[in-house]
Amino acid sequence: MSLIGKVALVTGGAQGIGRAVVQLLLQSSAKVAVVDLNKICGEQCKTQLDAEFGEDNSIFIQCDVSNGEALKDAFQSTVDRFGRLDIVINNAGINNEKNWEKTIQVNLTSVIKGTYLALEHMSKENGKEGGIIINVSSMAAFLHSPHQPVYTATKHGVIGFTRAMADASCVGNYGVRINVLCPAFVDTPLLHSVENEDNMGKFVKFKDDFKHRMDKFGVLKPSLIAEGMMKLIVDTSLNGAVMKITCSKGIHFHTYEPMSA
Repeated sequence: MSLIGKVALVTGGAQGIGRAVVQLLLQSSAKVAVVDLNKICGEQCKTQLDAEFGEDNSIFIQCDVSNGEALKDAFQSTVDRFGRLDIVINNAGINNEKNWEKTIQVNLTSVIKGTYLALEHMSKENGKEGGIIINVSSMAAFLHSPHQPVYTATKHGVIGFTRAMADASCVGNYGVRINVLCPAFVDTPLLHSVENEDNMGKFVKFKDDFKHRMDKFGVLKPSLIAEGMMKLIVDTSLNGAVMKITCSKGIHFHTYEPMSA
């Protein structure tokens, strides 16, 4: 698959799932803006990408996605550098039940903000050429657990917002497909944060139950999640799709009962 001439922006792009999809995007000849809070990780990532793909094909932008103005600047910097925007992956996420307001800001508010910024730069409403947005939710939106009530709420919210926006894009002829991806447990730094009281607060006492669930359901590699993202990017028939990725079923889609009067 070739994405020559396409420009992508990936939040949380320097590590874990984001890093894996950045790799595939560059392999497909897209230009990529790697947006991440972690400066050290981001600079190391950029060095590795430069060595493999050349210096002109990616940029690293340090950004706290919960800072609306900083996120807006990251989008503008990407367009200033590469001239356009075609693919946005709102992937950045945290797991913090102790500072739950921050979890809402990062996992839900920034996804909403990132979607609206993406539409500013891609929607036919604004004279642009269209594009694709992928918002990252989680199987936590289907398998609620006692250890992550606010994390679970944000991931439900991402699905609801994304499906509604996909309908808005269709009705409003934005020319932008908007899909959501829901991985199960993935081998990323976020997965290990459940053992920290600083992250989990009083819910840290449930960590053994969390580990039991990991053993039961298994842990996915970031590369499989990136593969799912690429399917959402290249399959032009998908809009409002809810992709699930689990160890037992691999990449598959959630289906909803039709509404009845």
